[in-house]
Amino acid sequence: MAASLVVFDGCRHHDIQGLQKKDAVGGALTLKGFKLLTLGWSDGNSFVPLDFVLCSSARKEKRIQGIRKDLDKRTCGYKRRLEAMVKSTDHLEAMVKRVLAQGIRADYILMDSWFCFPAILAKLGKHVPVIGMAKDVPRVLYHYNGQWVRLSNLYKLLKKRPGRAKILTSVVAETKKGQQVKIVFVRHRHKKRHWLAIVSTRIDLPDEEIVRIYGKRWDIEVFFKIMKHYLNLEREAQLRDYDGMIGHITIAMSRYIFLAVEQRRHDDPRTLGSLFFACSDEMKDLTLLEAMQRILSLAMEKVRSLGIVTEDIVLTLVNAIMGVAVEIISVG
Repeated sequence: MAASLVVFDGCRHHDIQGLQKKDAVGGALTLKGFKLLTLGWSDGNSFVPLDFVLCSSARKEKRIQGIRKDLDKRTCGYKRRLEAMVKSTDHLEAMVKRVLAQGIRADYILMDSWFCFPAILAKLGKHVPVIGMAKDVPRVLYHYNGQWVRLSNLYKLLKKRPGRAKILTSVVAETKKGQQVKIVFVRHRHKKRHWLAIVSTRIDLPDEEIVRIYGKRWDIEVFFKIMKHYLNLEREAQLRDYDGMIGHITIAMSRYIFLAVEQRRHDDPRTLGSLFFACSDEMKDLTLLEAMQRILSLAMEKVRSLGIVTEDIVLTLVNAIMGVAVEIISVG
């Protein structure tokens, strides 16, 4: 069981100026805005946002406007604006480093197909093992059996499990960065004859464990939904200032952290501290034989109180039952 995870994902955070632009294809209306790139921590029970970057675009023509304020270049506001004009994938390693520098530890980094590319896997894999959803892209190739193939062709080369198995097949391949990765192909739940590929930089993990761990990435999707629909990430404030939007996002995430902590205190039995571990030890140390002894002891007391049969008969019956139980356990 993974002790902790850090999860990358991004959601659209539309700019309040609502600048509409004709799309080059089909004349559709689009809305320029920001992408909220978020890094969070989870242990499968609680999710806590740790860091975020409000990204605009690395391409000037894609931005609503540039840095218009006469800002001191030493301020956080100026540094935040510079961050917004950097390609979102270039932030990933810096965000992980910031989190690790604060003493936060994780067993894996989880991310979806937007970020799962060989260069990113190599960068982040130096700090924490990575598990992500791979995308079938023509320029992303994997080395297998002496040839470089794209993901879909790699799948065709592999022997599949028979029947309706959820995990179709898996393979250890090499990326263009010289990194060994394990690719697990799973059946698509909603599309027949389709598959999904999950990549892990830890090649010693079993297929089922890789799939199970990646499933916990869903926590960040729940986080985005709650932030948008219940904590008013996009609707509470009408701001035309980048600093104001950063502040509003920080306040909304702080609200979520308070709710996550309160939920943890009420719903997670581990918050009982030493009492939880004492109960766990008791359950762990209680063997089947001891459990039967306790049940039969209670039955003996009940029989004595009723006075239906003599104690010798009851003891003979108990000894016979315990003898058979010991034989069964010994054979098993």
